[in-house]
Amino acid sequence: MNVKPLVELAVVIRSKNSGPFELTLDIIYRRAKDYEEAKRLNYFTKELFAKAYSTTPDKVLKVVYFDPVSAVKATLVRPVPSGVPGDSDVYGAQQHAPLLKLVAPVGD
Repeated sequence: MNVKPLVELAVVIRSKNSGPFELTLDIIYRRAKDYEEAKRLNYFTKELFAKAYSTTPDKVLKVVYFDPVSAVKATLVRPVPSGVPGDSDVYGAQQHAPLLKLVAPVGD
């Protein structure tokens, strides 16, 4: 399996709140064939996101492959609710950093 840094394969890597208790991660691919290879291999799993975010797979609520835009979406339980004392990112917009370290398969 050939891999490349995810930052080279994706045009968008972002995070945002999905309500006060959940965080959504979006990865939108540049090329459909790279997305299709990741999907074919079921590369993005609850376990992969759990490891990237130092949590357990049960805290990753879902992982969805969204074909119309060659995207992968994952929803995680926020470690603390949005806006409570101790929350460092009320909008969840700066939580994508662990994804920037990932590699992913390349479609040939």
